[in-house]
Amino acid sequence: MAQLDSLGNPILEFIENSLHYLGVVPLYSEYLKFIVILVVLTFLCFVADFVAKKILLGLVSKLVKKTKTDWDDVLIEKKFFSKLAHIVPALVLEGLIPSFFKGHQGWIDFGLKVSHLYLVVGIIAALVSLANAAQVLVSRHPFAKNKPMESYTQLVRIIIYIIGGIYLVSILLDRSPLGIFSALGAMSVVLMLVFKDTILGFVGSIQLAANNMIRVGDWVEFPKYGADGDVVEIKLQTIKIMNWDKTISTVPTYSFVSDAFKNWRGMEESGGRRIKRSIKIDMNTVKLCDEEMLNRFKKIEYISEYLEKKKMEVDTFNTDHNVSRESSVNGRAISNMGTFRAYVHAYLSHNQSLNKDMTFLVRQLQPTDKGLPLEIYVFSKEKRWAYYEDIQADIFDHILSVVKEFDLQVFQSPSGSDFSKLMK
Repeated sequence: MAQLDSLGNPILEFIENSLHYLGVVPLYSEYLKFIVILVVLTFLCFVADFVAKKILLGLVSKLVKKTKTDWDDVLIEKKFFSKLAHIVPALVLEGLIPSFFKGHQGWIDFGLKVSHLYLVVGIIAALVSLANAAQVLVSRHPFAKNKPMESYTQLVRIIIYIIGGIYLVSILLDRSPLGIFSALGAMSVVLMLVFKDTILGFVGSIQLAANNMIRVGDWVEFPKYGADGDVVEIKLQTIKIMNWDKTISTVPTYSFVSDAFKNWRGMEESGGRRIKRSIKIDMNTVKLCDEEMLNRFKKIEYISEYLEKKKMEVDTFNTDHNVSRESSVNGRAISNMGTFRAYVHAYLSHNQSLNKDMTFLVRQLQPTDKGLPLEIYVFSKEKRWAYYEDIQADIFDHILSVVKEFDLQVFQSPSGSDFSKLMK
């Protein structure tokens, strides 16, 4: 600062001598001197800013390009050095003001206060850029892969802004920052209300990260907020979800801790995607098979071997237990519904698109007034939505097409065409 002070004295003398040479009236000379000083200080600040940004920053950029590390490249990308360069004009102001306004303590105090404010603002901007650069660097490490680093960075930025804001207020009020911190402590209740969402978001972010509940890229369903899609952004207060219709749902971060939601990550990381759908069979068409039906069913490749074994098993049981077959209800018999269920299971077993190592069921559900549900509970190897839907549709296209071959009918509520047939 001593060098700047020595620079300011000759400039000030030059201004005073110039005004005296021009013959400016002393009354106006003082005001004009202040105006000229302000112009000169502004010009010197621009010069200092130009030197810092164009020359010094240019040299730093060239040095960074020659290094093999990447952390300095991130600092350049996030404009850390560019923000830091704003400190230079503030330091120039602080060094020149005492000599330029010598003898005018009021102007010195005001000028120093402006330079201090500018200096703090420059430091705040540099620290925020540094926090953004740190987020990028930390996010590249494996341990931070599933952590909401954006939330933590946002919290750091808020802390920087709060502390920086307190320092700015302390400069304006000429009070110690510690005194302002003490006053804020007395207003803690009010601050808790003002920053309630931020505090809850921070707590939620920690819990989400600690329990690995949600990541960017996860497919989540949150019916309460009408959200169903991929997580695209996790921040301190909100989480953005791009729905399948390309709309964006914004959900409070803490809601993922306090409310129920569905995360499909388990399905995406597993060996398949579940197919769980049923068709309803008209119970009036369920019956025991006679010889003609069995002979017809044996021609179906997928269940020919099954029917041979099943018929042998039934005949052995009836023989061993001396069952009279004069009535079809005596002993054991084969039904068309059971045969159809065996066919569906065999058909699915031959489907290469299904994962046989996961749950694989063809089962009957509780009969209702809508019929007897036959449920398919299997897993498709393909998890991509469109391909998964194609596999599921192909399966049920086939099942609905062959159900009549087993003398069964699918239950369907009567429609207008059904009633019109009754009227004829």
